[in-house]
Amino acid sequence: MHDMVDDISSLAPIEKQTLHDQVASQLRDLIIEGVLEPGSRIDETALVERLGVSRTPFREALRTLAAEGLVVIRPSKGSIVRKLGAGEVHSMLEVLAEIERLAGRLACERASDAEIAELLDIHDRMISLYRTRDRLPYYKLNQLFHSRVAAVSRNATLVEVQANIQSRLKRIRFVGNRKPEDWANAVADHEQMAAALRTRDGEALGEIMAVHLVRTWDRVKDSL
Repeated sequence: MHDMVDDISSLAPIEKQTLHDQVASQLRDLIIEGVLEPGSRIDETALVERLGVSRTPFREALRTLAAEGLVVIRPSKGSIVRKLGAGEVHSMLEVLAEIERLAGRLACERASDAEIAELLDIHDRMISLYRTRDRLPYYKLNQLFHSRVAAVSRNATLVEVQANIQSRLKRIRFVGNRKPEDWANAVADHEQMAAALRTRDGEALGEIMAVHLVRTWDRVKDSL
C-alpha cells in the first residue's frame, strides 16, 4: 500500500474565499482521479493539515460530496469514498442513456442559437485538451457539456435527474477514458454530437448521446 500523504503532496493550500466549495472541489478531484480510492476511509486529519483549513469547512465539503453520492458519512466512524457495485453502475447508465436521448432531442428544439454556439465552444475546447492529452480538464468540460445539453432542454425534471446520476458516476466516467483507444472512441462520439448540434438534428444527437452511455458501460465494466 502506498502512503496517501505522498499522493496528496501536490495539493495547493486553500484560499480564503468560497472556502468549503474549494475544499469540495479538491476532494472531488482526488476521488475522480482515484487518489482517494473507492471504499477507502478519508483521512480527515491528513487532508485538513495539507489543505490548511479548519475542520468546519472540511466537513461542510464532505456533506456536499455526500449529497453528490461520492462520499458516505458514517457517524462516529469517519467518512469513506463511496464504492459503486457493477449492478448500480449499469442501472444508472441505462437510465442516463434514455435521459440524455431525450435531452438531445429537446435541446435541438429549444436551445437558442447562442446556447448552441456555447455547446460547440465547449466541444472545441474539449478537443483542444484531447490533443494535448490533458485528461482531468478534458473530463470536467465533458461533464459540463452534458450538463449544458440537459439545461437547454428547458425541462427542470430532466435537469435534476440527469445531474443526480451524473454526479454519482463522476469517478466511473473518468475511468472510462483511461485507455487511449477508449478516449479516442469517446472523442469520436462527441464529434458526432457536435455535428448533430450544428444542424439541430435532435434525433441524431439523442441517439449518439444514448449510444455514448452504452459504450461507457462497455469501457468501465471490467474495472468494477
